[in-house]
Amino acid sequence: MSIKENLLTQIQARGVQWSDPANPGLARIGGAGPTDHKAFNFGGQTSMIPIFSDQITGSPFSARPGVEAEEILIYENDTLIGKTSSPGKPRFYDLTTADGIPYEQIATLHSNNVLATTVLQTCVRYRNRATSCQFCAIEESLAAGRTIAHKTPEQLAEVAEAAVRLDGIEQMIMTTGTPKTIDRGAAVLTESAAAVRARVEIPIQAQCEPPDEDIWFPRLKNAGVDALGMHLEAVSDRVRKAIMPGKASVPLSRYMSAFEAAVEVFGRGNVSTYILAGLGDTEEEILSMAMTLIDMGVYPFVVPFVPVAGTPLAHYPMPDPAMLDRLFQVLGPELVRKGITSDSLKAGCAKCGACSSLKSYEHEPATDGQVVSYA
Repeated sequence: MSIKENLLTQIQARGVQWSDPANPGLARIGGAGPTDHKAFNFGGQTSMIPIFSDQITGSPFSARPGVEAEEILIYENDTLIGKTSSPGKPRFYDLTTADGIPYEQIATLHSNNVLATTVLQTCVRYRNRATSCQFCAIEESLAAGRTIAHKTPEQLAEVAEAAVRLDGIEQMIMTTGTPKTIDRGAAVLTESAAAVRARVEIPIQAQCEPPDEDIWFPRLKNAGVDALGMHLEAVSDRVRKAIMPGKASVPLSRYMSAFEAAVEVFGRGNVSTYILAGLGDTEEEILSMAMTLIDMGVYPFVVPFVPVAGTPLAHYPMPDPAMLDRLFQVLGPELVRKGITSDSLKAGCAKCGACSSLKSYEHEPATDGQVVSYA
């Protein structure tokens, strides 16, 4: 079954009403990064689709079990528009460390082949609403007992080795809450990456706020980090100060200088940033920043904002799919022209591409009526 290219963008921005909310199967609830999602396999691409946000009750899209085993049917209103499936529970989830900690509390499956962990599940900004990012739920999974506060390098190496061996995991993403130290998490990521790479050969992306000194970029690289994410989330000072007041204390000028220095170390495309479309930045502001970043060799991973339960923005509106489609129609071909497509990256969220449909727009400009199949 073929669907128009922008339909996946609509599904991801509006979410899917799951037929059995009490039994979502393998899904992400709370925690760091884009969350409250479930992974769906659309042809060769796995996409994280919101299923838990309150706003989804107004979505025209729904998912129901199919006739075949593991088959999921996607409907728009009452019309069947696609057939898909969802990744199952990975085998490494059945294991525990010697001291009794379940592996899935140390690192989790994202998409269908990515191992992700939040090394520090606490953040210096989180517990004070005068400084916290209003969209962030980093400590919610910790409060619910689904993870631990600090994953040691030894624990991460043990889980990574098992995930690669048992489930064919192809890359690892390490993010972190921001500690009080001025390296802003780069130090703990450096020691974590070194331990993993000493145990198993797997591409790694590290994610943190720009550290105080550029010397951390070669240190991360020498420890085995292949790619670096430093996430803007919002691109204008207006929105940064309103939505993420603590993080806005690190000025945009520092992000830009850090991007430039990091590209020198990791190479074009292997430095990336999240941009959450729908927080209040205008379409023009997002496009302008994204084009500047592409010229620098930074991949602007534009992702639809998903309201998360337990945060101040839990009832915030979801982004306009038409706006996302217009952005992606420009950014996808531009990434191709500049040679930093998701498939060319060594590791990271942009390489995975599951939290945004941007990856599906990475082709030469489409002719009128062009159709791309995901089913």
